[in-house]
Amino acid sequence: MNTYAILSLVFAIAVFPPLGIYFGNKAKRQIAERGERGIELANAGVICGWIFSAFQGLVLIIWCGFGAAIVVGGIANGGQ
Repeated sequence: MNTYAILSLVFAIAVFPPLGIYFGNKAKRQIAERGERGIELANAGVICGWIFSAFQGLVLIIWCGFGAAIVVGGIANGGQ
């Protein structure tokens, strides 16, 4: 079992999704070269990495929007 394939799924779901994408792609290359097992985990890590990265990006955009609304609302009300 390829170690990077396992790491890709773990990082994609639990730690930092962009690293899941990186490790998944690296695992795919190693699996093709060495004939190891774990292509399913690598694919799952890449897919989950993209999904969770998109979700985190969306949450960040929404969070920044709320922060901007609070700042602009505070300035518009005379800083009160």
